Amino acid sequence: MQPQYRTYAQQVPQRSPHATNQRRGGIGMDIFASHRRAQTQDNILIARLSVLGPMMSSGPHPSAPLSQAQMVQQQQAQAHANELAKRRSRKPTDKNIPDGVEEYIVDPEGVQRYKDLRDTERWLDATTTRKRLDIADSAHRSHAKLSKVLRIWISNTVEDQVWQGSGLNVDAFDFTPNMEASYRVKIEGRLLDDSDDSANAGATSAVDVSDKMDQDDSSSKRRGSEAGDARHRFSHFIRALSVDFDRSRFRNGAEQSIEWKKPESAQKGQPGGGSDFDELTFKRNGDENTNITINLFRHESPERYQLSPELADVVDVTEATQQEAVMGLWEYIRFWGLQEDEEKRNFRCDDLLRRVVGRGDVGYIPMLNEYVAHHLRPLAPISLPYTIRVDEEFHKDPKPTVYDISVSIDDPLRAELQPLITNTQYATILKEVTLLDEQLARIIQAVAVSKAKHSFFTSLGDDPTTFVRNWLSSQKRDLEIIMGEASRGGGESAHGDEWRKGGSSSVWGTQNARESVNVLLSRQR
Repeated sequence: MQPQYRTYAQQVPQRSPHATNQRRGGIGMDIFASHRRAQTQDNILIARLSVLGPMMSSGPHPSAPLSQAQMVQQQQAQAHANELAKRRSRKPTDKNIPDGVEEYIVDPEGVQRYKDLRDTERWLDATTTRKRLDIADSAHRSHAKLSKVLRIWISNTVEDQVWQGSGLNVDAFDFTPNMEASYRVKIEGRLLDDSDDSANAGATSAVDVSDKMDQDDSSSKRRGSEAGDARHRFSHFIRALSVDFDRSRFRNGAEQSIEWKKPESAQKGQPGGGSDFDELTFKRNGDENTNITINLFRHESPERYQLSPELADVVDVTEATQQEAVMGLWEYIRFWGLQEDEEKRNFRCDDLLRRVVGRGDVGYIPMLNEYVAHHLRPLAPISLPYTIRVDEEFHKDPKPTVYDISVSIDDPLRAELQPLITNTQYATILKEVTLLDEQLARIIQAVAVSKAKHSFFTSLGDDPTTFVRNWLSSQKRDLEIIMGEASRGGGESAHGDEWRKGGSSSVWGTQNARESVNVLLSRQR
């Protein structure tokens, strides 16, 4: 996202106060005046420099002088850094075997095998790096979600009802039950495994499945329990639950007081006390069938929102996270080519975007989050209707009401890939590989030195005269390069015969030659 800059008006060039047709003295006078002005400015500059003395650095200066200990510590740090730089410059890095080595070794095929191994190593390094980047991308991808089926069973039992006949006192004139009639409602949720929810993978709405009770026996519940671990229990998918009773049957609101909310610590991913459960049960008094509605407020990370109709027409979805809505809005702008050519931060608004932006015909890409935030609404709760049955006929063969809800869970493969990325052995292996590479580079350097020695003595033995003549010419040329006196065309007459003399008093022992050699040796390769 690019920052917004203020636009400043360009300064209008100043014109001379004299009219265009007025000349003060003609062309010759103009040239003379400009020459005098330039000479005057040069004199002023020379005078200022003479007063100021040597120019000072314009960089920042320390507010307080450094102490002796700080200066010594700074010098030691600089010396240590220079030493490390020298070591790095001297460390061999070339692992390519020199050309022509196969002519001087016993097994010439070994050179080709080494080159094949080097090619294989490069291929393995490239493959390993690419796979590791793919694994890291898959593990850190925020939208790595899987769709699962959460099956909810709702049932109720009764106690001390009139038809149960266990609460009458036959010796008393009052034939009302000693215990008040009540019922107990149980809400149980299980996350189904792949074998159970394969036929219901696309279920998004609740259905009354009293006819499916035969297949939802205890074995199905047991498989669902095995599929859901501590993170994927029923309470993991909801942040609040409420039960609404039929208001037409009650005059007061005492029966609408059933509500559960997940603790804030549990919503942030911390284990909350008593917040992990698979079933919730509540008990109320009553002896008549009652209609209730169970409202489930979804708990999702990142949170999903209900999009406004204006934004839904643009991104073509009704529910999305804020990031998905912003990306959908950006894709719409790119697809229809609404981004301005000159100012890339602006985009033109068509009829649909004008309803989303609401600010004229031009929108700003850095403000896409702000545009989307005004069109996000909390998701409506999932409403599950249920009738509490207290009659004797129903409880002769009670059957629960079952609902299937589609939920999203984190990809379990992500948890398996995370140890591969954060494995501590990977750094250790890299250190071992680096040490082996350094040893290999030293071996290759030793091979190159041995080859150079072999070539030196072979050339000297084959034709000593020509070799010595070429070697002396090379030494003279090297001296010219070191002293900085080599001609562009490769001439070799800069010092005459003084380059032949050795010792501390020769040209090779001068301060200029030593400094030049140190510069060449300290140069990083």
